[in-house]
Amino acid sequence: MSTSRPAILLFRNDLRLSDHAALTAACADGRPVICLFVNDPRPADPMGAAQRWWLHLSLTALAAQIELLGGQLVLRSGPTQTVLSQVIAETGAVEVHWSRRYTPKAIAADTVLKTRLKAQGIRAESHTGRYLFEPWQVATKSGTPFRVFTPFWRACLAQLDQVSPALPIPSGLTFHHDLPSDDLPDWGLLPMRPNWAAGFAPHWVPGEAGALVRLDHFLSARAQGYADGRDFPAEARVSNLSPHLQMGELTPRQILASLRRAEVTGDVGDRDATKFLAEVGWREFAAYLLYHTPSLPEAEFQPKFVPFPWRDTPSDLVAWQRGQTGYPIVDAGMRELWQTGTMHNRVRMIAASFLIKHLRVNWRAGLSWFHDTLLDADVASNAASWQWVAGCGADAAPYFRIFNPITQAGKFDPNGTYIRRWVPELAALPDKYLGAPWQAPAAILSDAKVIMGTTYPHPIVDHANARTAALAAFKAL
Repeated sequence: MSTSRPAILLFRNDLRLSDHAALTAACADGRPVICLFVNDPRPADPMGAAQRWWLHLSLTALAAQIELLGGQLVLRSGPTQTVLSQVIAETGAVEVHWSRRYTPKAIAADTVLKTRLKAQGIRAESHTGRYLFEPWQVATKSGTPFRVFTPFWRACLAQLDQVSPALPIPSGLTFHHDLPSDDLPDWGLLPMRPNWAAGFAPHWVPGEAGALVRLDHFLSARAQGYADGRDFPAEARVSNLSPHLQMGELTPRQILASLRRAEVTGDVGDRDATKFLAEVGWREFAAYLLYHTPSLPEAEFQPKFVPFPWRDTPSDLVAWQRGQTGYPIVDAGMRELWQTGTMHNRVRMIAASFLIKHLRVNWRAGLSWFHDTLLDADVASNAASWQWVAGCGADAAPYFRIFNPITQAGKFDPNGTYIRRWVPELAALPDKYLGAPWQAPAAILSDAKVIMGTTYPHPIVDHANARTAALAAFKAL
């Protein structure tokens, strides 16, 4: 068969050119490559609004990168199968390659897609690249899936030397040219009226180049002290790589290789490296759980929690979403999320615990809000994390672990830097009262120009009473 007939690389959430097994395979026989991204009106896993903003900029960056190499990123709208059939008819393409997806709906969709393409005589191949390990590669000694993170990650670490090295951008890459393509702005991925994403841009540089720069900066300047500093939201001790990983602009193999180099040069110490790699491991575990338990986003991993008596008060959910709960550390996190598209991980746990255990709003409502507003929204990590906080997931926090938002603020934001940044109406309060402004004497509130119930809300629940009620509800199960 002539190698002049092109191969199609179908991009999804793998918007990069380096360490791209599907790209390497597509051009392995010297075929020209058609780089294609499909705006499917019925995607297997719809993106939230925040992530669509990122997608627009990431596609822009990828298109520019491919153009520099002499190629074209083809954008088409329509059902994926239909678009592929059109492109195959237009170009005579004989192969389609894509990066493997792991959510239940995506697996089902890609299985059908592969079957139909092969029935047309088209070579259709999926490839690894999203995780260090495929979910079926790791199992207990009895061959069953792990249900707890620590032994799962221990088994992964034992195989870490077997992880293949990251792939370079293929040399001699050639492209198929001059295909009709949609104009990206016509897809309407960017919010306009209003532009609620205006605050995102100063914090992020979507695209493969931005991802690699962020990784290098983290390892050279921010990873020192990560093991302890990662819990303090005012400190610059987190990587902020998760949106890049979610969109596939960066791979765990690239992170692993860069981390190992940083350890050799002494830029990152063993304790910090171990802790950071374990966070990559949690992402692996979440995907592993979802693969082996497809109902994870919808149903409690531990069925005994199904009858939990949720209150589900709509006004409480709205107050939480808007950062108006009256608990500053919770409100700071929710406002950071709205303004930047992310939230510090420690504060995510505090805010999630507050919604579930103080307000007794179903964890699915929180999962849905995070899916729509987080730039790093990931089906597996979102579900696993919310169920962990709720106490109903794998390796879950015990039900009686209820974060006290007042003491959490004092412990992890002792100088109030984080709260003052995101809840500026409390900025003039002394540190002592930042976690619980209603406890401040009237004179101090007056000096700080804080009027409880006017400039800042009263707490929507009393912590002690809410904790007692939540514990009673859990124990009743």
